[in-house]
Amino acid sequence: MATLDVTVMGAGIFGLSCAYSCARRGARVRVIDPHGIGAGSSGGIVGALAPHTPENWNDKKEFQFQSLLMAQAFWDGVDALSGQSSGYGRLGRLQSVADERALQLAHVRVAGAADLWRGQATWNVIEAGTDWAPHSATGYLIHDTLSARLHPKQACDSLAAALRTMGVEIVIGDAAQEGLVLWATGVAGLVALSQGRPRIAGNGVKGQAILLRHDAGEVPQLYTDALHIIPHQDGTVAIGSTSERDYISGTDTDVQLDEIHRRALTICPGLADAPVIARWAGVRPRARSRAPMLGGWPDRSGHFIANGGFKIGFGMAPKVAEVMADLMLSDTDQIPDDFRVEASL
Repeated sequence: MATLDVTVMGAGIFGLSCAYSCARRGARVRVIDPHGIGAGSSGGIVGALAPHTPENWNDKKEFQFQSLLMAQAFWDGVDALSGQSSGYGRLGRLQSVADERALQLAHVRVAGAADLWRGQATWNVIEAGTDWAPHSATGYLIHDTLSARLHPKQACDSLAAALRTMGVEIVIGDAAQEGLVLWATGVAGLVALSQGRPRIAGNGVKGQAILLRHDAGEVPQLYTDALHIIPHQDGTVAIGSTSERDYISGTDTDVQLDEIHRRALTICPGLADAPVIARWAGVRPRARSRAPMLGGWPDRSGHFIANGGFKIGFGMAPKVAEVMADLMLSDTDQIPDDFRVEASL
């Protein structure tokens, strides 16, 4: 008889979050990762938890909306158990508005958010004018109150500490798999799932980001020109990221990161004197469906998959953890059709 109820393969954000939700329900859990806590793309520095636009609503947007609303209680609980900070804060986001057409669309989305976000958050159009704001050609900004930030590496470390407090064993290296097995192994997992199938389940997309020493205070994150500028709780500001399908090394940084830094200083001149304290690169798992990939592993009884977080893994994690714990421990399936493993095969 197995001494464990669940083995989680992978100590990234999906693996750790699912282990946490299972352990909270009383399951005996072990986490195994050959490389370490947040050793892959989950050990990054950006941490933008931002919603999709409030329009053309679908299951993916609803799932993400619910997860973002769950995040405060989720991370408060984790940090209380661990005694460490995940860096979570729901401080909103400011986006530039490029032209009159974009401004008209932004106003339309004000009403969309009032309806679709059901009074839980707002999407407003405001006049630009604060010191901490991106340049906007129209003089207006979009301010949403649903976006949040955390520090990815710190969040993974806090989750790991919380798990250990709950009696969960975390093995860095190899160990036996017992009970139900959840595979949350990122790009390597997508490769393994693709073997012997007519098409690949997904691929890795490299991202590069940079960290500056600058204490911006408790202010919203910024988004413009496809860049996220995230003020962290620890007195740093992260800027990211690239999206590279073709790359030689998944962990080396290069001139593309220098270009991101240059663009960020144009967007936010107040960062001009902030020293660079870290450069980061990692490969994020993107499922073929472009949605998180959740459910049972086809043809492997007792094996499950949580993968494909790509750029929204941390924002999706609280809800992903809930539905995977429901599926594995209670045989309750609440996975949206677009998120099912079969959608990417």
